[in-house]
Formats: sequence, structure tokens, C-alpha cells
Amino acid sequence: MCGIVGVVSHAPVNQLIYDALLLLQHRGQDAAGIVTQNGQKFYMHKAKGMVRDVFRTRDMRALPGNVGLGQVRYPTAGNADSEEEAQPFYVNAPFGLVMAHNGNLTNAHALKAELFSADHRHINTDSDSEVLLNVLAHELENVTRGVPLKPADVFAAVRRVHLRLKGSYAVVALIAGHGLLAFRDPFGIRPLCLGQGDGAAMIASESVALEGSGQRFVRDIDPGEAVFIDFEGQVHAEQCAESPKRFPCLFEFVYLARPDSQMDGVSVYQARLNMGETLAQRVVSMVPPDLIDAVIPIPESSRPSAMQLAHLLGKPYREGFVKNRYVGRTFIMPGQAVRKRSVRQKLNVIGSEFRGRNVLLVDDSIVRGTTSREIVQMARDAGARNVYLASAAPPVRYPNVYGIDMPSPTELVAHGRTLEEVRALIGCDALIYQDVAGLKRAVSSLNPKLDGFDASCFDGIYCTGDITADDVMRINQGRAADQALQMKRDEEEENA
Repeated sequence: MCGIVGVVSHAPVNQLIYDALLLLQHRGQDAAGIVTQNGQKFYMHKAKGMVRDVFRTRDMRALPGNVGLGQVRYPTAGNADSEEEAQPFYVNAPFGLVMAHNGNLTNAHALKAELFSADHRHINTDSDSEVLLNVLAHELENVTRGVPLKPADVFAAVRRVHLRLKGSYAVVALIAGHGLLAFRDPFGIRPLCLGQGDGAAMIASESVALEGSGQRFVRDIDPGEAVFIDFEGQVHAEQCAESPKRFPCLFEFVYLARPDSQMDGVSVYQARLNMGETLAQRVVSMVPPDLIDAVIPIPESSRPSAMQLAHLLGKPYREGFVKNRYVGRTFIMPGQAVRKRSVRQKLNVIGSEFRGRNVLLVDDSIVRGTTSREIVQMARDAGARNVYLASAAPPVRYPNVYGIDMPSPTELVAHGRTLEEVRALIGCDALIYQDVAGLKRAVSSLNPKLDGFDASCFDGIYCTGDITADDVMRINQGRAADQALQMKRDEEEENA
């Protein structure tokens, strides 16, 4: 999961890209980068850290030009500690290309070998995004062969890129001297949308980045579609995939996206309200409402679901946790020890809302269980008599291979465990999960044109249809090595 943005304007774009990245900060907190073009030269600045820390006044002044792109990174492939894997990435031929990518290529290892042996291109990092950039560069070179670039050539190259890539990808790329290219994988797993206004055209991961930057949301980019914006601001678009289907990632609506975004024709906020309605039915079947004194959300993604749930149960909705907004999202923090310690830095309880009460805590999802266990204990320490926990998402039982940091089954608290075993590990008095059908219904009811969802982390069905057990094992092997290194660091931090 990352956030990407690209802009073509009649005015300098550095501030516009910066503002958009701030609005996409929730999609990645590991690194940030911006590249602009002025004349024939690219200007780039990228580093590890949050947007506000990576870019200082001097850095912004060094990013001139009326076209550019940017990314906030949350690493799910490659080396998370490597600053050289911060995006955007650059290659100098053909034309000069810079690119930012959100998603995860499931055949990056095979493509890397192809690029070296057949395409004679060198990959310098472990990042699948660099692989993607070189595939795009190779196909652009093949369709042009020195001929001046036209939009039809760009779309021909993207068609060939689709035939080679597997997995999820939403891409923005700047082609030196020509314009800005954006395209989305044929299943539309990762989001991408188009906005226009004030003499600018913008591409972004979420509509909130457009609207918050003064642009008008025009539409979602369709699965498999490519959009090319020339330097005059003219937008060219063409479907470049043979059989596109709209299968957005269901976890985007549960947790990843901001509630004020609209994605694939669905209001994220309304989807989360609907999740509260379907979850209420599950709660009533497991915990009699007269045993619940208050419904309390675990900030922040769960608030809409918790409010709707409380309304349907006829129970008071209370804010029992105060969030420190200057601590990152614990789901995307590396390492269990770091994640565990950050929970109490991130949340503080309002004791009067717990003391002597039976409380129903509502969370957006339960992935590793570390955060949930800490929060349940915090509620007990504050004096709660009974602590019930409801999840607006179903149990996360399967690895995700499309760009969400849950590839290893051993990290997932629900993998291979019964509901009672998970409840005991978390330490709550009752545990209520959303069901998969109810979650799909909550989102699909808002846009009947959706063909389905990538719900693989819940149901184990990979929508691209090409993921084998060997693929999952290979991805997990890389993850295991990263895990071992992170566990060693965690131990060192605990003993420091």
C-alpha cells in the first residue's frame, strides 16, 4: 500500500504535489519522494520519513517545473530499510522516465530474470517497482524505435506491459518531454482516479487528495485503462487490457482508505456505515444487547461502523480512547515490539467511560492481534467489568500478495485458530467478527457495477487467478528473512 500522485499544470507543481502527499500520508509513512521536470531536466528529492520531515523549504525550492509526480511509501516488497528503494524511480531511456507505483507484482522475480537475460536491462534494487519501470521502458522503446512519441504509442506500450505483469499495480509515470502517464491493473485492485481544475490535471490514489488540493474529482481510472496527459493538459484515455474486471481490494474500504474518499463509485464512509449495520446483526446473535452498556470505537477507521452499530442496538456511543495523532498507524509499523509499545503511546483511555461498565469495543479489523490484546487490557485496567470486541472485518486468515503487509500466515492471529482460541489470545469476554458475505454486501450495494472484490486475506481466493501455493511460499520465504531481522532488532530494542 502506497499513495501516488501526478500533476500537469500551467503553474509550478511542487506545492500541489506536496499538499496531495500530505493528504495521502495515511497510505505510507516509511518514505516520500517528489520529482518534477523543468525544461529537459528532472529534479528529484526523496528520503525515508514522513512528508513533513522529508521536504524542507530548500528541498521545495529545488523542485521547479509545471509537471511532476510523488509517492508516499509503505513497503511490502523489497528492502524496507533501504533509502534507495524510496520512490520515484528513474531510467534515462527511452526519453527519460520516472515512475511511482502502488501495489505488488507477484511475478517480479521472473520478470527480473527476463529483463536481465532477454531485455538487457539491469535492476539495481530488490524493489518490484524498479522491475515495473524497466518493463514499461522496454515496451515504450519497442513501440517507438526513435519515432516521435504519440498517445497511441503510449497505449500500445501499456497493452504490452499488461501482458507481462501479474499482480496489482496503479502507476504514474513522467515521460520526459511528452507528458504524464497513468494506468491501472486489469482487475483494478489498487485505486487510481483523475481530477482537473485551476489549469491542472491530477492523478491520485484517492479522491481526497484531489479535492483537498483544489481539484475537481472527475472519475476513477478504469481497470486496465491508461490515461496520458500531455504538457498542454489535454487528457487522452484508452482501455489497454483484453478483459478488464473491477475487483477492488476490500481491505481498502475496511481500513486503508480515508473515509472522505470515493473509490470505484463507492463512498468509503457510507461503506463503513453499512459495515456497522451488518455487524450489528452478528453482535445481537452472540451478545444480548442488554449486557452492553456502551459502544466504544477503537480510533479511527472504526468510528462510522461503531456509530451505526450503536444506533441499531439502541446503546450509547462513547469515545473511550483519545488518540495521539502524532504516532503512526500501528498496522503499518514494522515489528511486533514496536507495534505493541506504540499502542499505549498512541491511545489513552477516558477512565469514566469504562469504570464498572460492560463495553463493546469496535475495531475495523484484527490482523495480528497485538494491538487488540493491548487495547482490551487497557479497558480492563480502566475498570471495565466485561470487554466485548467486535471487528467490522472478517477474520484475516490468509496471506495478501497484492500490496498489503500481511503475507505470512504465521503473523495472522486468526490463521489456523478457532474463534474461541483467538478470543482467548486477545483476552476479551466475547469476540464477534463480520462475515465475508456481509462485508461484500455492505460495499457492493453502493455500486452494482462492481464485478467483485479482492477479498483474498479473508477468503483465500486470489482474484487474478494465477497465485499458486508455491507463489505464496516464495513470498513468505522473503518475508521470513525480513521477520527474523526485525525480531532481532525488536529484542535489541527491548533490552536497550
